[in-house]
Amino acid sequence: MKCCTSSSHASTLLPLQIMQNNSGGGGDITKEVVVKESTSDRREEGSLETTQKVEDPRKSILSILCPLLKFFGGGDPAAPRNALLETATTGVSSIARLPWGSQVLPEVAAARAESGQPPQLFQLYEFEACPFCRRVREALTELDLSAEVYPCPKGSIRHREFVRSVGGREQFPYFLDPNTGVSMYESSDIVRYLFSKYGQGRQPSPGLLESTLVTGWVPTLMRAGRGMSLYARATLQPPHKKLELFSYENNQFARLVRETLCELELPYILRNSGKGSSCRPALLQIAGSTKVPFLVDPNTGVSMGESKDIIAYLFQTYGGSTPNPVAG
Repeated sequence: MKCCTSSSHASTLLPLQIMQNNSGGGGDITKEVVVKESTSDRREEGSLETTQKVEDPRKSILSILCPLLKFFGGGDPAAPRNALLETATTGVSSIARLPWGSQVLPEVAAARAESGQPPQLFQLYEFEACPFCRRVREALTELDLSAEVYPCPKGSIRHREFVRSVGGREQFPYFLDPNTGVSMYESSDIVRYLFSKYGQGRQPSPGLLESTLVTGWVPTLMRAGRGMSLYARATLQPPHKKLELFSYENNQFARLVRETLCELELPYILRNSGKGSSCRPALLQIAGSTKVPFLVDPNTGVSMGESKDIIAYLFQTYGGSTPNPVAG
């Protein structure tokens, strides 16, 4: 399943085989990916075998829904907000997705506390408002895994182009595991991979996959598309060092901060700190409590909690450039 794709010309789908190293099994996994081929190129290379493209109904829904959400969620996201409305909408969003993305699986937390995080951080290209990206972030919380997050809002000036050039299509989420060399699209595939490789034998939590199409859209709708589009005044160049966010997926106030990071297209290290997380002792030492969200900005030396303060800081620090012509 996917959240969003885009194409500038008519295309057919050409299946390719790529070899992915599976260090856990001592062999290789062959994964089929799909690369777009233009109609004109297909006519020139008529001997190539192609498969018929089937229109994904979700793509049509998104083409209508995303502009509507942007319209209803209009206004300057950096402007003062109605605190009561913010709390209510993000609270309902969290209730809709309970219990996923809130608590670490106990056996996984114990293993993570003993062995630590994988040697290299995962790389996740996504955007906050996407329900299929949300599915992957929920799995990361349950498995107590940290990751580098590269927000890809609509109007992106950096990260969407990377996904298109490396993966072959502009679709999200896009996941890379530098520990094994695996890269993939499709949220369901990513979740299964994470549980298989890092889940201590556990299967994805019941309902984690099946319920996405039922309740996964609730946060997107309730938040009126926040965390979907690039802020017009977002800093054109990313900060020298990645910000660090202690968060867990279904925390209602952490969601507000992640929306802002996405709208500013700020790459960050996500330190998942769900209930039972092995990251909580480190958070307690840094912040004096295990309350999330908590932001660390090594570029300025600023560390802070409280979502409203973090949001104000992010827009003030990284949202004050001249209007970005590609963000509109």
